[in-house]
Amino acid sequence: MLATDVMRSSFATIKPTATVLNAVELLLETDQRGLPVIDDAGDLVGMVSEGDFLHRDELDISPPSGNWLESLLGIAENTPERERMRTLQVASLMSGSPITVDVEASIEDVVAQMDIYNVAQIPVLGAGTVVGIVSRRELLVALARRLRESEKANTGATS
Repeated sequence: MLATDVMRSSFATIKPTATVLNAVELLLETDQRGLPVIDDAGDLVGMVSEGDFLHRDELDISPPSGNWLESLLGIAENTPERERMRTLQVASLMSGSPITVDVEASIEDVVAQMDIYNVAQIPVLGAGTVVGIVSRRELLVALARRLRESEKANTGATS
């Protein structure tokens, strides 16, 4: 089974210049785990996911400490972690160079990439363009479909 067999082909994307608020609202509206960040040329330049929004000043949540000294003294100002907490644009918050798979990738390839990079979703690229997204949800839907088919086959064989 290929990634294209299970991928979500209808999905929202966002521009790097969009606001963090726009990104959060779009995630909530679409029930996606993350958004591909697409530049004006249509190229994938990053991903912004639910996890990127966790350490925010607005939530009074501290960023993860970089080393024991920061932990002891508190997170220093003017660090990348502190800036991510305060950014108001997707470009500063997104993960650059996202993990992707090609349209020819198998589901096994997708799951291996998810495991290696500890991500919950992966954009599927066709001719350099995002044509779909495979998340854990799509994989669970595929699993449920296969289990139902197996159950019907077994029930039909015993009837």
